[in-house]
Amino acid sequence: MNTEMADKVRKGQGFIAALDQSGGSTPKALRLYGIEEDAYSSEEEMFDLIHAMRARICTSPAFTGDKVVGAILFEMTMDREIGGKPSAAYLWEDKRVVPFLKVDKGLEAAADGVKLMKDIGGLDDLCERAVGHGVFGTKMRSVIDAANPGGIAAIVAQQFEVGNRIAGHDLVPILEPEVTITIPDKAEAEAILQEEILKHLEDQGPEIMLKLSLPSEDNFYRPLIEHPKVLQVVALSGGYSRDEANGILSRQKGMIASFSRALTEGLSAQQSDAEFDAALGATIDSIHAASVAG
Repeated sequence: MNTEMADKVRKGQGFIAALDQSGGSTPKALRLYGIEEDAYSSEEEMFDLIHAMRARICTSPAFTGDKVVGAILFEMTMDREIGGKPSAAYLWEDKRVVPFLKVDKGLEAAADGVKLMKDIGGLDDLCERAVGHGVFGTKMRSVIDAANPGGIAAIVAQQFEVGNRIAGHDLVPILEPEVTITIPDKAEAEAILQEEILKHLEDQGPEIMLKLSLPSEDNFYRPLIEHPKVLQVVALSGGYSRDEANGILSRQKGMIASFSRALTEGLSAQQSDAEFDAALGATIDSIHAASVAG
């Protein structure tokens, strides 16, 4: 583990930018950025455009390690360059932003109120490539759609199993069992989720990170935030507007943001560089303020 990066993450004086939109979510991300689907005719062109958006964010003078602790990259972003360097190297060397890598390959069909992760083929090779790029950790997402004890237990078991495999490559895994914010039994699902995570943490070896939906009850996740095996707990915006997400986050002691859509809200391909940098700067300031408020 890179101790300098770990120290930056542990102190949590900012937030983690989620720049990891993959194939299925890329068209929506581009559309919100002002690029419609008729602007590209192939998957290759689509990924060129989303990479240009990510590079524009990362190279903006508003995007620095002073307020952005880390950034989660899509595999294809890791394999490309930003600012004339491999993306992860640019983030750390030029911006002092800790690089993470999204490793999951999407979700299985819903069963028992949850969507487990699909098998991550080639995970060990991907982890070794990430280490070669200077990546600090990884992120993988599964989804909880109901307070089903059996389904949630399966989600957590899978996350820890894969996470410990990743930790074997000297990477810090971010486990992301996302609770859908619109379900009627969200608070009940969160209670089951926390109980299952705490069970697994009893015998946990390497440190992990957690990425969780903003809780229904303020400071509900304090037992996880304070656990000695948890390096950091970060929050996903989960469909809340940026203002809503910031408001809830600002009340959570010790929890920082890891926003995706809420980070890029208000950014547009049609903006001049000055307009873009100003909009991004205002966004970063607001998410940073909410992250450090607690």
